[in-house]
Formats: sequence, C-alpha cells, structure tokens
Amino acid sequence: MKNFKYLDIITVTFATVLILSNIASSKIAALGWLSFDGGTILFPLAYIFGDVLTEVYGYARSRRVIWIGFAMNLLMVLVFFVVGKLPADPTWGLQESYNNILGVVWRIVLGSLIAYLTGEFANSYILAKLKVKTQGKKFWLRAIGSTIVGEFFDTTIFLTIAFAGILPWDLIWIIWLTNYVFKVSVEVVLLPVTYRVVGWLKKKEQEDYYDTKTNFNPIKL
Repeated sequence: MKNFKYLDIITVTFATVLILSNIASSKIAALGWLSFDGGTILFPLAYIFGDVLTEVYGYARSRRVIWIGFAMNLLMVLVFFVVGKLPADPTWGLQESYNNILGVVWRIVLGSLIAYLTGEFANSYILAKLKVKTQGKKFWLRAIGSTIVGEFFDTTIFLTIAFAGILPWDLIWIIWLTNYVFKVSVEVVLLPVTYRVVGWLKKKEQEDYYDTKTNFNPIKL
C-alpha cells in the first residue's frame, strides 16, 4: 500500500474537528433571530476535509477516515458517560453542571452518530462519482453539490432524532435553516482555500485518485 505524507495529519485533524463540534453542540446559541448549536461554527470543516480526502485519496481511504472519526466520537461519548457515573467528590459541587454540559443524552448521541455517518458517506460517494463522471473537472461543482446533499441529510437526521417532541417545531425549523445555510455557505466561502489545499496535496502526495473500480459499500473496511 502506498505511503502518504499527510494522510495521518488530515485524519487526526478531521477526528478532532468532529469531537470538538460535538462538545460545542451542547450549547444552543442565538444571534438576533438566528438560533444554532455551537458546533455549527466548526462542523462545516469536517465536510471540507471529507471533500479533500475523497478528491485526493479516493472513496476507500475517505471511508476509513470516516469510520475512525465515528470510533473517536463513540469513545468520547463512553468516556463522558463513565466519568459522569463516577461518584463525585462532595467538595467539588459541580456534578449537576457536568451532567448538564457533558452528560450523555442517548437520544442526542444516537442522532449525532447516525447523522454523521449518513451525511459523510453521502458527501464522499457523490463527490467520488461526480469526479469520474466529470473526468476530474469542475471541482467546485462536485464539492458544493456533495456538501449540499451531505449536510441536508446530516442536519435533518440529527435535529429530528435529537429534538423532535422536545423542542417546538418552529424552533427546530429555525435551527435547521440556520445550520444548513451556514454550513453550505462556509463550503462556498472557503472553496478557494479548498482548491489550493487539494492542488497542493495532489502535487505533494503524487495522488489524484479516480474511483472507477471502487466498492462503495460503506461498511467495507
């Protein structure tokens, strides 16, 4: 198997972005009429990393990184859960605060994990297929198009599983609209940077993978 100089760095950064986004999502922020979870600030970068991974290294390697990110998120949840169940020192006095911020709400966790896998694999699959179809041209179309679909699934699945029946639907709709528009907008705004990163990586790694014979089964490792 070919060794790459930067794939491990991208993998670690990708997983870190996911973990930080999930932690930050415990806060619902508001700017004027806009309501959004805190993770929205950072999470769009995960889709940009996904675009870079698939465009340069191909779907199969991107699939591996997606599952690594999933495993690290699951590890984070389990650690928070176990630590939350440990008896608190009586002089600490912050157990309730810990539970409110880092306590595991399994419905939110389930929504987050399912939404992440669905959105990331949809993003990677569409970008890989379009790359073959366009013969490697129009990266802007592939990057934005795959993000539009991936973020739609991610945002919709997460908010539905996590908050349906808990938050009013009008608030869920506002959060959905704000999150979705912001995430796609970040992709568009940072597209020139993504272009440069992709071009630089292709040159340094001597790789520009086309998924012409790839098995797109998402659970194949």
